[in-house]
Amino acid sequence: MREAAAQRLPVQRRPIILFFLLPLFCPALSEQIRYKIPEEMPTGSVVGNLAKDLGFTVQELPTRKLRISSKKPYFSVRATSGELLVSSRLDREQICGKKPECVLEFEAVAENPLNFYHVDVELEDVNDHMPKFPHTSSELLISESAQPGTRFILEVAEDADIALNSLQNYKISLSPSFSLVNKEKQDGRKYPELVLENTLDREQQNFYRLVLTALDGGNPPLSGTTELRIQVTDANDNPPVFSQEVYRVRLPENVPPGTTMLQVTATDKDEGINSEITYSFYRAGQVFGLNSKTGEITTQRTLDFEEIKDYSIVVEARDGGGLVAQCTVEINIQDENDNSPEVTIDSLLETILENAVPGTLIALIKIHDGDSGENGEVNCRLEGEVPFKIISSSKNSYKLVTDRTLDRELTPEYNVTITATDRGKPPLSSSTKVTLHIGDINDNAPLFYQASYLVYVAENNAPGVSIAQVSASDPDLGPNGHVSYSIIASDLEPKSLWSYVTVNAQSGVVFAQRAFDHEQLRSFQLTLQARDQGSPSLSANVSMRVLVGDRNDNAPRVLYPALEPDGSALFDMVPRAAEPGYLVTKVVAVDADSGHNAWLSYHVLQASDPGLFSLGLRTGEVRTARALGDRDATRQRLLVAVRDGGQPPLSATATLHLIFADSLQEALPDLSDDPLPSDPQSELQFYLVVALALISVLFLLAVILAIALRLRHSSSPSVWGCFQPGFCSESRPVVPPNYCDGTLPYSYNLYGVHATKTECDFLKCSEPLSSGQGLLCPESSGALFPPCDASEPTSHPEPLTSQAPPNTDWRFSQAQRPGTSGSQNGDETGTWPNNQFDTEMLQAMILASASEAADGSSTLGGGAGTMGLSARYGPQFTLQHVPDYRQNVYIPGSNATLTNAAGKRDGKAPAGGNGNKKKSGKKEKK
Repeated sequence: MREAAAQRLPVQRRPIILFFLLPLFCPALSEQIRYKIPEEMPTGSVVGNLAKDLGFTVQELPTRKLRISSKKPYFSVRATSGELLVSSRLDREQICGKKPECVLEFEAVAENPLNFYHVDVELEDVNDHMPKFPHTSSELLISESAQPGTRFILEVAEDADIALNSLQNYKISLSPSFSLVNKEKQDGRKYPELVLENTLDREQQNFYRLVLTALDGGNPPLSGTTELRIQVTDANDNPPVFSQEVYRVRLPENVPPGTTMLQVTATDKDEGINSEITYSFYRAGQVFGLNSKTGEITTQRTLDFEEIKDYSIVVEARDGGGLVAQCTVEINIQDENDNSPEVTIDSLLETILENAVPGTLIALIKIHDGDSGENGEVNCRLEGEVPFKIISSSKNSYKLVTDRTLDRELTPEYNVTITATDRGKPPLSSSTKVTLHIGDINDNAPLFYQASYLVYVAENNAPGVSIAQVSASDPDLGPNGHVSYSIIASDLEPKSLWSYVTVNAQSGVVFAQRAFDHEQLRSFQLTLQARDQGSPSLSANVSMRVLVGDRNDNAPRVLYPALEPDGSALFDMVPRAAEPGYLVTKVVAVDADSGHNAWLSYHVLQASDPGLFSLGLRTGEVRTARALGDRDATRQRLLVAVRDGGQPPLSATATLHLIFADSLQEALPDLSDDPLPSDPQSELQFYLVVALALISVLFLLAVILAIALRLRHSSSPSVWGCFQPGFCSESRPVVPPNYCDGTLPYSYNLYGVHATKTECDFLKCSEPLSSGQGLLCPESSGALFPPCDASEPTSHPEPLTSQAPPNTDWRFSQAQRPGTSGSQNGDETGTWPNNQFDTEMLQAMILASASEAADGSSTLGGGAGTMGLSARYGPQFTLQHVPDYRQNVYIPGSNATLTNAAGKRDGKAPAGGNGNKKKSGKKEKK
C-alpha cells in the first residue's frame, strides 16, 4: 500500500492506493488502484498522479491517451501530467446515502496497446450535515394522573452523515418534571424517550414548553432542535398499553400494494369512553396505511429493496380520555430477484487486427444488477463458438479478449452475444450483441491461378501484340490486395529482355515487343512476379515458357550441287556401263524451318532425257533409270526443284550437269572442245532484248533524221508552228500490246496538221530509209509511209496511229515453239521459256532494255557488251550472262536476222534456220 497526503483546507485528506493482483488463472493482468479522499473536494482538485501510479512516463502519455471510462464524469485525467482530477461535485450523502462505505469505481483506459485499469476512489464522510427534526415543534398530551416513570417516545431527528458525524444523542432543556433517555434501535439508530419524573397537577401548571436538541459526533458537533409542547390533561386513570413495545416484520419487496403485513393491538383498563382506543401514525406516511379501529398496517405502494431496505414507524394508541401509548414498528424489506443484470460495453475497439495475439484486450464489459446477495451476483459468458472469451477484471467488470488467432479472409466480422445471468431463484439474465470487425493486414501473398504458363506464339508476329496474360489473386483488402506484375528473370540477355517482351503492371498482359524468329529463338523462359502494395509487400513468382512456333518463311537451300566461286556449276561423271538403279549423285538441301515446313521433296523440272534418270522424292538421290544407249548424248542436264511441306510451299532449284565417261581424262576433252549445251531459254531472252533494242534505236534515229532534214530545207517559219501547242494535239492512250501470239508488237502515234505543201513535206520518206523502215502514213494504216502528197491538205489534225500487224516471218517454227522440259533431247535449238517465272523475267528484261534504248542510254555492239543492262542491274550483269537470242529475232518486213557480234569476232557464222549458235570457246573455258 502506498500513501500520499494532500491538503484541502480546512479538511485534511489522505489518498490511499491499493494494488491487487488478479488470480493466476487470469491471463490479462490488471492493477487495481484505490484512492481515499474526503467528499466535497473542489472541482479541479488533484486526487493523485494516475499515470505515475500505473507506471507510465510523461513521454508515453501522448501515445497511451490515458482517459477515464465511467457512467458519471466524477473524475478526469490531465493529458499533460496524467493526474487524476475531480471534475464534478462529490456529495457522499447524495451518491451513497447511508451506506457505511462509499466507493466510486471506474476504469482507466490506456491505448497503444489497449488496456484497462480498475480504479476505486473511496469518499470519506465530512460532517457537513446537521441533525434535523421533521417538524420545528410537536405537541404531547399527558394526563395529570400519569405516574412518575412513564415514558413517552419523542420525534426522531435525521442526520445524513454516517459514523461519528451522524446523530449521536439527544438532550432536553432542564425541567424538574421531565428527563430524557437516549435509546438505540436494532439497526443502531438512536431515538429519545421523555420520562415523567414527578406527578403532574393540571391546576397548578397545565402547559410545559421544552426544547429537544439532537447532537452529532462531529468535531465540532452540529445540532438541530425542535420545540416540545406538553399539555397536561384532566385525570384518566389508565392509559392504553400495546402488546409489544417494538413490532418487527420482514416483508418481501415484491408484495403488491394493499397487502396486510401487521396488526398492532393496545388495551385500556378503563371503561366506557375512556377505553375506546384509536390508532394512528405518529408521523403521517405514504408507504403504509393504518386502520384506526383495528390497527392493521397495509402497504400503499410497491416496495423496492434497492431504494429503502428498512422502515421504522411509530404507532400511537389514544383512548377516549386522551391518554396516548406508543409503539415502534420496524419493517425489514427482503430483497427479491426482480432486477435483470444490465450489460454495458465500454471502450470497444472499432477494428481488431487479424494478427492480434491471443489475450488482446478488445472491450470492457460492466455488469450492474440492482439486487443484493445472490440475486446480485452475476456470471457473464459468450454465446456460440467465437474466437473470444471473457475474463473477470474486478467486481462486476469483465474484459473481452481474443482467445485464438483470427483470419479476416475466413471471417471478416463476428456478431458476439454477451449474456449476463444472476444467481437468483429463478435466475434472471440479459443479453447484448456487439459486432466486432476484423481489420486486414498483409498476411496473404498473391496467388497465381496457374502453377506455370506455357505459351505458343507463331513467328513473324506483329510487334506489340499480346501473347499471354497472367493473373493472380490476393484475398487481402485495399492496397494489401492490389497486385502488380513484373518480369524479374529470363534466360534471355538482361539488356535485350525488354526488347522481346514486356508485361502490363496492372492487367498482367504480356506483349511481344518484336517479331519472333523461330530459326533464331525457338523458346525462352520468363519468371513473372505478382506483388501486392502492402507494407511490407508480399510477392509470388510464376514461370512462363514461350514457344515460338514455326511458319514457312524460309525456302529450301541447296547444299549440293554447289556453284564454284566463279559461278559455274560442277559436274558429275556417270560410268558408261552404269546399270539401272546406279546412284549417280544426290541433291542435298536443308530448310531452316522445322516440322512439316522443313519436310523436303525433290522433283525434276527439266531433263535432257526424261527417261534416263530417276529422282528420289524424299531422298534426292539421282539414279539411272536405264542403261545408256548409243543414241543418248554423253552430256545430260537435270533441273531439280526442292520443295518444302509448308502452306504455301517454298522451293529452290538446282542444276545437275552429268557426263557419261569412264574417267576424268575421257571427260576433259568434252568439257574443253565441246561445251555443254547452253540454256536455250537464256539465249532466247538475250536475242529478244537485243532485237527490241535495235528496232527502237533505228526507229528513233530515222524519225530524228527525217525531222532534221525537213527543218534544214524549210524556209517558212510556219513550219515550226506545227510544234506549237495550238496546232499539235496530245497523244491518246494506246491499247496495251498483246504478247500472246509470239510477235513483237510496236505501235506509233503520229499526228497531221493543217498546212501547205511545204509544211507537210517533212513527212515524206527520206532516201536513206528503206521500205521496211519507213514511217506510217495516215492513208495506209499498218503499211509503210509512202511519199506524202502535199496537194492534199487535211481538214483538221488527226492522230495517225497504227499498230504493225503480226508478220508471218516473225513467228517461230514448230521447233522453236515452247515445249515440255527435255522435249528437245538436248539439242542446241533455242526454245521459248516454258514456265511463268522465265516468261515474266524475259518480259521485264525486254521492257527495261527498250526503255534504256529509247532514252539513248544503251549502245549496241561488242565494244560495250552490256546492252544497257549493266546500268540497271549492276556492272556485273553483262552480255555474257545473257543468252544470245538475236538469231531467233526477226525484223518485220525483212529476211535478215540479227547476229552475234561476239560470234563474228570469233570467225563463226550464225547458224541458219533456228538461229541458235554455239558459245565461244572463251566463254566455255570460263
